[in-house]
Amino acid sequence: MTVFEQDGFDLRVEWGLDGVRALGPRCAVLVVVDVLVFTTTVDVALGRGARVLPLPWHDERAAEAAKAAGAVLTPSGLDESIGHAGWSLRPSSLTELPPDVLLGISSPNGATLSAVAAETGATVLAGCLRNASAVGAAAAAIAGDRPIGVIAGGERWRPQQTLRPSVEDYLGAGAIAAAVTGRAAPSSEAELAAVSYRAVADRIPAVLADSVSGRELVAAGVPDDVKLAGDVDVSAVVPVLVNGAFAA
Repeated sequence: MTVFEQDGFDLRVEWGLDGVRALGPRCAVLVVVDVLVFTTTVDVALGRGARVLPLPWHDERAAEAAKAAGAVLTPSGLDESIGHAGWSLRPSSLTELPPDVLLGISSPNGATLSAVAAETGATVLAGCLRNASAVGAAAAAIAGDRPIGVIAGGERWRPQQTLRPSVEDYLGAGAIAAAVTGRAAPSSEAELAAVSYRAVADRIPAVLADSVSGRELVAAGVPDDVKLAGDVDVSAVVPVLVNGAFAA
């Protein structure tokens, strides 16, 4: 045991893959947050009645297993926009998704973190700004008096691929932390994330659009993804990882 697991606190917030590995084995529930865009995409897809199979980034074996399971594989990453029927990692590509589809989606942040989180023993949820209150309430109900961990996915510096802490995921983690009830002892990390979210809660769409990640997507010609991601609490969907796939 080290200080990095945030032991002694019943609500914890951490970053990225190392955060998953630190908090997952010690938390009853682990919420993965990748606002731009994986967990927003999961929310949109599940809201349409589909399921999402998160695939580790650049793992051909996982992709082959997903194909064998009957999943429709989307292109890897935001740079490749067109997949089966135009479906992709972008949430704006899934607003007309038919129900009962199993989508296999790979991404370097949210999808990879979700796949690794599944191995920790925690119940894994996918949270974003759209479903923050629903996911926070569900996490509290599932965990009972056991700890909850919230993982801000973060982005990647290019080309080195090291973690870049991102505004959007910190706000998403903060929104979920703020929505979790019944916690007597949140960690300093969780408390500060919730306070940060509350400080800008009345202007989330603008803050999101002005963030580095938001401006990156707008410049790439997909402002609708940013708009969808900034629609706070429009969804009651609670994505739970069951048998390797997110289902509502």
